[in-house]
Amino acid sequence: VPDEVVIGAVFSRFQKPDAKKGFILDGFPRTLEQAKALDGLLDKMGIKLDHVVVIEVPDDYLVERLTGRRTCKGCGYMHHIEFDPPKADGVCDKCGGELYQRDDDQEATIRERLTTYHNQTSPLIDYYSTKGVVRKIVGTGSMEDVQEAVKAAIGA
Repeated sequence: VPDEVVIGAVFSRFQKPDAKKGFILDGFPRTLEQAKALDGLLDKMGIKLDHVVVIEVPDDYLVERLTGRRTCKGCGYMHHIEFDPPKADGVCDKCGGELYQRDDDQEATIRERLTTYHNQTSPLIDYYSTKGVVRKIVGTGSMEDVQEAVKAAIGA
C-alpha cells in the first residue's frame, strides 16, 4: 500500500472520537519515510508522540516460536508444538479439525520478513531514540510478563 494511502487512513482514524483520548499504533510506521510523514501529520494535528515501544526478541527465538505454530483449518485455533501441543498429533483440541503450518510460519518466510524488518524498520529505533520516546522491553518472557513490562514502560 502506498505511503500516501496509509497516512490518509491513519489521519482519517485520528479524526474518530475515540482517538481523541489517545491511541496505539501497531505495525506503523514501518519505514523512515512513513515515520516522517507521521511526524508531519501529528504536528499538523497538535499531537505529541509519547512512547515508541520496542519489544526486543532475538531472531532465532522468533523463528523458533513462529515455526512451531500450527493452525486449525476448521476453527482457526492456533496450537504450538512446544508451548501448546495438541493432544493428538495434527488434530485440533478445540474442534477436531486438521492442523497445518501456514506459509508465513515457514522458516524461510520468517527469515525474509526479519531481513526486511532489520533493513527498513529497525532504523526507526534510532530515529525515535533521538526524540527520547523509545521504551525498550524484553520480549522473551511470557505474554503476561511482556504485557506488564509494556504497561510499566508507558505508565499505564
